Amino acid sequence: MVESERVRMIAALVAARGFAAVRDLTEATGASPATLRRDLAKLAAAGAVRRVHGGVEAADARPRLATSPFDIGQTRAVAAKRAIARAAAALCADGETIIVNAGSTTFQMAAFLRERRLQIVTNSFPMAAALVETSDNRVLIPGGEIYREQGIVLSPFDDDALRHVAACRMFMSAVTVGPLGVIEGDPLIARAEAKLLDRAPELVVLLDSGKFARHGALAVCPLARVSRLITDDAAPPEALAMLRDAGVAVTVVAPDAEDRALGAAA
Repeated sequence: MVESERVRMIAALVAARGFAAVRDLTEATGASPATLRRDLAKLAAAGAVRRVHGGVEAADARPRLATSPFDIGQTRAVAAKRAIARAAAALCADGETIIVNAGSTTFQMAAFLRERRLQIVTNSFPMAAALVETSDNRVLIPGGEIYREQGIVLSPFDDDALRHVAACRMFMSAVTVGPLGVIEGDPLIARAEAKLLDRAPELVVLLDSGKFARHGALAVCPLARVSRLITDDAAPPEALAMLRDAGVAVTVVAPDAEDRALGAAA
């Protein structure tokens, strides 16, 4: 592997993980530790990475979460996500207070809530910005740090503004859903969702069919806590049967022509 290829690979690995150890880079590139140290020295001198003990970290040193970036999520299964979001928004009535957790599927609800008159509590920074700009809904966001890649606001404190929220319904997406319940992949996100769950009696999960095949590490809540799950018509029948057997109301939707056109353009 030539130097330019190694440098591109190193930069990509650091950008994805936030940190890369020299031993991991050795395995990934096949280069010797001495060669890699020269590459890392050049990248550090250019400001692309920062040298730390045992390897390098991203130069911006931003906090990172173990989930896909929001921009990537917004390009996947767009037609299905729009159809799911439309059905979710149809459950809302003017005057209600709802919670919408950050996610690429829940974000699609913003387009269908613009003409409503709701109080919307969300930790999705992109959704809050979209609703403030294009609707007359009241929008509340929690205090905390903005994780840019996921577009989510997370607070490290238990005692925050959310403890005063009383909503009728919470909408959330997840890494996947299975017999153990709603599953996430990052502990900070799972903790934030668990806090929000205490503020609304009804939980609606938005999950595109592709996520049933995925795996996560953390159970946010059991299926008994889920009131309804909305998915698209490509969802595996055995997964839908499992949910119904667990007492979850399941709504299956089909993307329309506009959804498919927007999905193809994404």
